[in-house]
Amino acid sequence: MRRKVLTIFGTRPEATKMAPVVQALRRRPEWFDVRVAVTGQHREQLDQVLAHFGIVPDHDLDIMQPRQTLSYIVTAALVGLEEVIRGERPDMVLVHGDTHTTLAGTLAAYYNQVPVGHVEAGLRTYNKYSPFPEEMNRRLTDAVADLLFAPTPANRENLLREGIDPSRIFVTGQTGVDATLITYREDYRFHEPRLREVDFGRWRVVAVTAHRRENWGEPMRQMFTAMRELVETHPDVLLVYPVHLGPAVREVAFPILSGHPRILLLDPIDYPDMINLLARSYLVLSDSGGLQEETPVFGRPLVLMRDTTERPEAVAAGTVVLAGTSREAVYAHAHRLLSDAEAYAAMARARNPFGDGRASERIAGILAHHFGLAPALPSEFAP
Repeated sequence: MRRKVLTIFGTRPEATKMAPVVQALRRRPEWFDVRVAVTGQHREQLDQVLAHFGIVPDHDLDIMQPRQTLSYIVTAALVGLEEVIRGERPDMVLVHGDTHTTLAGTLAAYYNQVPVGHVEAGLRTYNKYSPFPEEMNRRLTDAVADLLFAPTPANRENLLREGIDPSRIFVTGQTGVDATLITYREDYRFHEPRLREVDFGRWRVVAVTAHRRENWGEPMRQMFTAMRELVETHPDVLLVYPVHLGPAVREVAFPILSGHPRILLLDPIDYPDMINLLARSYLVLSDSGGLQEETPVFGRPLVLMRDTTERPEAVAAGTVVLAGTSREAVYAHAHRLLSDAEAYAAMARARNPFGDGRASERIAGILAHHFGLAPALPSEFAP
């Protein structure tokens, strides 16, 4: 008997990490009837990812509004997703990660007594305001979820400490690693014309992303000032920064970073461009969550501009250095990696602790076993 699985997501990172799961489930049409609902929490960037992976949503709530508040996103998504769930009557709802769409989808399913599977369960900083509001979104989601797909053994340990039944926790690896491996091409041609002009053989390219809410204001001023100083110190460095569209980011970034011949400020680029930029960069500076999983695929050291991380495995493995957000610290960590070949090589050689490219297949196999469609569980991911 086929089982209906409703996948729910709303942002580019969610879509990136859920797309391989959708594809894995759809490779088993005899087992799964897969439906996709998107909230459109991030409109343009979401659409780019859907097009890249060839996914057409069955339901699109299109909730995005200018300067939308957190309360608006959760409320609009919850009301819309409840209607979708009542209409589809799925056997399982799959949500991902820690966004407002994640929380809304979980609550909508719970209110209608539909089981929830949480992809990327068990990530924690244990600081409810860092990252904000993601930390509490994921903790609330894990409290409700029926199946918890933990990327790493450490994520499983977090869930066990919180009293989650171990029979409901599965270590799968990161689906983001699956998406990265699917997307990278050695002969890739960038969609963004200005990236086609970059001579990656001439410059040591430092790729940047910065958008996190808790870094708005003074932390970002500190971070961007450090970046400009870094470029001025190292004449062979070209800094490439696709600037987030949020006014809180752009109003700080452009006054500090614009006007330098070796700082390339772009509008947001699509997912394939981002992955292939990371692969060709020398160093990455970011406050992102997902990039902590993607950069180790290519052996690219990451200076993480945050005070906490829900991915301590990366720090322990040596693929990420946790720098904080002060000008002095961001500059010092990046300068060391640009100046000390031995320190750089140690990070570049470190093993990726997050996945082997088979996480989505594991999740599909676990769901098949859960529904009685497959006799055995797949083997778990072991770093």
